[in-house]
Amino acid sequence: MSYASLSFTVLFVALSIALSLWLRLGVARDIVMAAVRATVQLIVIGYILKFVFASHRLIFILLMVALIIAVAAWNARGRAKGIPGAFWRIALGLVVTEVLTQVVLVGFGVIPFQARYVITTSGMIVGNSMVAAGLLMNRLRREVESGRGEIMAILALGGTPRQAIYPRLVQAIRAGMIPTIDSTKTTGLVQLPGMMTGQIIAGQDPVQAVRYQLMILFCILAGSAVTSIVIGFLTYPTLFTRYQQLREDVLT
Repeated sequence: MSYASLSFTVLFVALSIALSLWLRLGVARDIVMAAVRATVQLIVIGYILKFVFASHRLIFILLMVALIIAVAAWNARGRAKGIPGAFWRIALGLVVTEVLTQVVLVGFGVIPFQARYVITTSGMIVGNSMVAAGLLMNRLRREVESGRGEIMAILALGGTPRQAIYPRLVQAIRAGMIPTIDSTKTTGLVQLPGMMTGQIIAGQDPVQAVRYQLMILFCILAGSAVTSIVIGFLTYPTLFTRYQQLREDVLT
């Protein structure tokens, strides 16, 4: 695809802006900013990946994966307002997910240890795990706020913070996982995912493309579960004081 051909797709952005202005939705500026940011970011990352793929150096692979995790953790922490150390807990959860999935993929020879495979799969896995982390943090906060009375009653009766918050924590973990599960259920019927579509457009055999897509889907499922569970159990202790009391300053 040439840049000239690509320029025609800007009409879709213009259509979105026009509809927003017509209906007074108030998102025209956001659409422009999103389109500009996406364009700049993708062009820059395209040239960076071209350099990294050509270099075949381990340090560049690790730096790219670290950047992906750092940006994802920073974005997800926006859903964890008031929770101390949210960035580092989210980052640790994403690191655990990334290490676990790549150990299996590379260790069992599913993919070779090359930049074009490791970085691209990491981006898809961490990106989806980031969404799960954000949903988990948002839901956990709401669950604790709505169940404050119940949690405090259990603590007053001698229960531990884990016993008091566990039912709420489970609901938050479920909330982080459900979108990924629902999306996986409809794959192939409602949507043809990005990796599969990209390979088919590039001329790859559709059956081979399906195999790669299944690999990513299974990794994303595991990543969503691992990320939600790890971050959930790392985060809930921060909602209590050292005297096992619910922290009011976190929830206000």
